[in-house]
Amino acid sequence: MTVVNDGLSTNLTPVEHHHERHDDAHHGAGAKLVIVGYGFWIFLLSDIVMFSAFFAAHAVLQDATDGGPKGSELLSIRNVAYETACLLLSSFTCGLILVGAEARRMAWTQAALVATGLLGLTFLVLEVREFSELISQGAGPQRSAFLSSFFALVGCHGAHVSVGLLWLGTMMAQLFVKGFRDDILRRLLCFNLFWHMLDIVWVAVFTLVYLVGDAR
Repeated sequence: MTVVNDGLSTNLTPVEHHHERHDDAHHGAGAKLVIVGYGFWIFLLSDIVMFSAFFAAHAVLQDATDGGPKGSELLSIRNVAYETACLLLSSFTCGLILVGAEARRMAWTQAALVATGLLGLTFLVLEVREFSELISQGAGPQRSAFLSSFFALVGCHGAHVSVGLLWLGTMMAQLFVKGFRDDILRRLLCFNLFWHMLDIVWVAVFTLVYLVGDAR
């Protein structure tokens, strides 16, 4: 087989021509994966900017209790320690999702997705329980500016985790039906970036809202 490239003729056997096309397709898929991952990080910057605004508001309003309870009187470090452990552990299992996907191990990948989902769900249950206890004590978001900023910041993060769990369930179904297609692998990469971003934001929440708030 003769292939013309830049005005020059190259003699290739059918097998060599097949391998050349396969390599081009492989490099093209790899390049697209990098582009999608980079583009999704740019998208995540909008979320980071939004969270930055919530952090700034909470930092300013931490002492605006209007004569009500302060964070040190309301927030349980023990409860949030359990939440943090669940979310950080889910970051590890989330990384195993990509490891399993790269190895094309369906059982491994699905198990890592399930583990990540269960840890994320446990985090949400603990957070909802914390919110319920605060509201039952009369410390709802309407009580003071401090509590308004607390519920807004922590609740916004919790809403993102909820969206992440819905996304995770969708990925499990798509992976089961369609297998390890290139577009599925790109979506798994984007999910990983999203989930790890939530973990990074939560470390900041834990530090500013709970540790600093408990010390004030």
